[in-house]
Amino acid sequence: MNKGIHQQPSSLQMENTYVPELLDGTEEGLYLALDLGGTNFRVLLLELLHGTPIREEVKKYHISSDLRVGSGIRLFDYLAECVSDFVISQGLQDVELPLGFTFSFPIIQHSLDIGVLVTWTKTFNCPDVVNEDAVKLLHEALDRRGDTKVKVVAILNDTTGTLVQGSTLDHNTAIGLILGTGSNACYLERADRVEHWETERHGEREVIIDIEWGAFGDNGVLDFIKTDYDRENDANSLIVNSFTFEKYISGKYLGEIVRVVLAKLTKEGLLFIGDHTPGSLLVPGNLTSDLVSDIEQDSVDGDDCSTRNILMKFGIDPDEEDVKIVQYVCEVVSNRAALLVSICLAVLLKRIDKKSVTIAVDGSLYKHHPRLETWIKRYIPLLAPEHKFEMIHAEDGSGKGAALIAAIAQRLQKRLD
Repeated sequence: MNKGIHQQPSSLQMENTYVPELLDGTEEGLYLALDLGGTNFRVLLLELLHGTPIREEVKKYHISSDLRVGSGIRLFDYLAECVSDFVISQGLQDVELPLGFTFSFPIIQHSLDIGVLVTWTKTFNCPDVVNEDAVKLLHEALDRRGDTKVKVVAILNDTTGTLVQGSTLDHNTAIGLILGTGSNACYLERADRVEHWETERHGEREVIIDIEWGAFGDNGVLDFIKTDYDRENDANSLIVNSFTFEKYISGKYLGEIVRVVLAKLTKEGLLFIGDHTPGSLLVPGNLTSDLVSDIEQDSVDGDDCSTRNILMKFGIDPDEEDVKIVQYVCEVVSNRAALLVSICLAVLLKRIDKKSVTIAVDGSLYKHHPRLETWIKRYIPLLAPEHKFEMIHAEDGSGKGAALIAAIAQRLQKRLD
């Protein structure tokens, strides 16, 4: 972290979000958010009174596979078309609306409203957008239509949005954490520690730093914990030797690590012995993390129903021993993820060093895995015993959080004007 924040070589980007403060309770009016991170995206309208949301309208749109690859102009024209459709359906085409743009891809931020795409991830690949400013592309697409008065005032990722959304639920929020398909965290850093600051400074005391911890270890610093199972999981992934930390902990990969372990035990004749060879279980990607969560729920309940049903779907008729082994593998893999996340959170608590810090969390893995939160709450006090913390579930940081950041951005702008 220190290397990253001082712009020395590091696998942590430690990106300056240029969000220098949280809501102060004076924010009023209508704010938009555009949340783009996957095959579906949302446009959201938030009405604020005294910095508190009093009304929320939201609409989902689908991005077809042909729009996700190829020309970036076509993609952004479609985004603008959907924003316009939403705004007009709300009867707000003549109202000036500030928009916060959640763009959940690795970006380099040059200011609060300039975010240059480093690389596409997930199912997107529009090469002409790489190294371009996503805000500028969206503005140009909105201008080409000219049928609304939407102004993009901030670009962020879902992690930053989660921290800001969490702060409306608990004023001590200083860490945002996503534990979903992917994983990332951000936190409130002292502004005097931050070297990368391209805009003029105005005496900011703090700023949200987006750690981009999914790529932690891409330079080899985490290889000492890498097992053969991790190497195989990496080899089966879309982009090999990247997102090292994410591959230990996130929803996209937990199921695959479990599957790799089970496949190896089967090949060694230690599991599923007999006629029921687990053919489809040997295919990469077939055991998803939601199934791991279901098996873990069995472990919590002292049950084996879900575990048996899942194995039956793979054409396996397990005996009691098989069930216990499968449950144990799911526990070990999940528990390691919880411990790795806890180690990093403990370091953040020490770095922030406030009397009490609340960690705002969102993401499908966090929501659906029955034990991750319990374990994290048990491990952090062992790793950072001096530091009081709470964890809260801050839902929809990528939607609500983006609209709230638009409100903060507008307030900062007014102050400077």
